[in-house]
Amino acid sequence: MVRKHTLYLLGLVTLLVFPIPAFLAVYYISNVQLIEFLQLSEIKLIPILYGLEFGFLYAFLAAIVLKAPIFDTIPLKIDQIVQDLNINVGDALFLSLCAGIGEELLFRSGMQTYFGVWFSSIFFVAIHGYFSIKKPKMSLYGMVVLPFILLISWGFEHFGLWFSIAAHFAYDVVLFMSMIHDNKKLNAQ
Repeated sequence: MVRKHTLYLLGLVTLLVFPIPAFLAVYYISNVQLIEFLQLSEIKLIPILYGLEFGFLYAFLAAIVLKAPIFDTIPLKIDQIVQDLNINVGDALFLSLCAGIGEELLFRSGMQTYFGVWFSSIFFVAIHGYFSIKKPKMSLYGMVVLPFILLISWGFEHFGLWFSIAAHFAYDVVLFMSMIHDNKKLNAQ
């Protein structure tokens, strides 16, 4: 069983370690400096607000779709972790921020630079375990997530890294909050 401090450690690894191979690749292959990699000069309010809005909207729609009866038979590991560890709002915000920044730096600033939108998006969804030959129903969840990842990948091309980070963060926050809410309802029964 995963403990809460282990989950926090994994969040920090995602935030601090995941970006390293991406940065090293773009640095040595394309001579991209750290400031460019992080797109610090591109931190602007409007793309961040667009990303937050898009992430929240897509997550709310996904949460509605995921309430369909067919998804009841698809056990997601994260659902069980949220339930077992009694994840709270602070935990959800921290983990969403770590995933939003760390994964977007790895996949958008790194992989997408060399492998394009489609491959990096499909790989992102697959590496999270949402495409499965052994569990075909799990791929249904992957088909809900894939359009979101494709759209934030294209958004990265048009609005920059911070749009993608904001969208990813918002999506994760909404889904965590939905799981927290469902967990509270389950515990109240």
